[in-house]
Amino acid sequence: MAIETPQFWGDNYQLIDSGGFEKLEKFGEFTVRRPEPQAIWAKSLSEQEWQKLSHAHFKKEKGSQERGQWEVKGKVPDKWFMPYQSERLNLSFKISLSSFKHVGLFPEQASNWEFLAAKIPLFQRPSPKFLNLFAYTGGASLVCRQMGAEVTHVDSVKPVLSWARENMEVSKLDGIRWMAEDALKFVKREARRGNFYQGILLDPPAYGRGPDGEKWVLEEQIEDLLLSVKEILDPEEHLLLSNVYSLGFSTLVVENLMNGIFDVPSSAESGELYLNDNSDKKLPLGVFHRYYHRL
Repeated sequence: MAIETPQFWGDNYQLIDSGGFEKLEKFGEFTVRRPEPQAIWAKSLSEQEWQKLSHAHFKKEKGSQERGQWEVKGKVPDKWFMPYQSERLNLSFKISLSSFKHVGLFPEQASNWEFLAAKIPLFQRPSPKFLNLFAYTGGASLVCRQMGAEVTHVDSVKPVLSWARENMEVSKLDGIRWMAEDALKFVKREARRGNFYQGILLDPPAYGRGPDGEKWVLEEQIEDLLLSVKEILDPEEHLLLSNVYSLGFSTLVVENLMNGIFDVPSSAESGELYLNDNSDKKLPLGVFHRYYHRL
């Protein structure tokens, strides 16, 4: 199953064009141009049109896959804010140009947010405990909090935690528990303590570093993480949502992992998230697996 997500954004977000290992996106008032390794096809618009439309262009440093610098034209602010409104949700997000090509928001995740917003009210427990691992700037954390869950937000990068906290404040929310931690270490500690969560969200990167230099390699450690997650997942009633963005992972790989570790119900959903550009080219942006289960 493949799920397109722009319909949730209205006019606030637009994937204008993709191709040539780049994407051209409109976030609110400003359009940014940045690398995209999966966009191996040709662009639909000319180079002149890309240059004309973009307010900021990210150029990678030589020899680096992520780090680089933004070339900005005109008066692009250090940060601006973008609303997200749907039938159940009313949130705001800070957009800013980081040195790692990111802007603080992954628009394709709106599909997962709407899944969370629909399922959290089904819990028998009034304030289910949710754990968001590799939580970045907190989109899913805000969704869970707005829907009434108790939320623990775990990320190893302190500036990202500050960013997530700012998103919480501009969304007029409070009460999220912030943890600057290595995700795998945190989960194993929670298992030793006998703590349980009704909801666990995972969005692990392909590679990463913990706050004390802990090395994370997705292919080598994802099974260990999932086995540890199983130990802290409430067996009576739970929601498990995983999202993976790695060129080596297909839907079948993720399904095999999940089915081998968890008692996955037949209602589970899995597939690819994608965004459609204005020329109807579909840009894949991760494999998801998600389900809600109650005995």
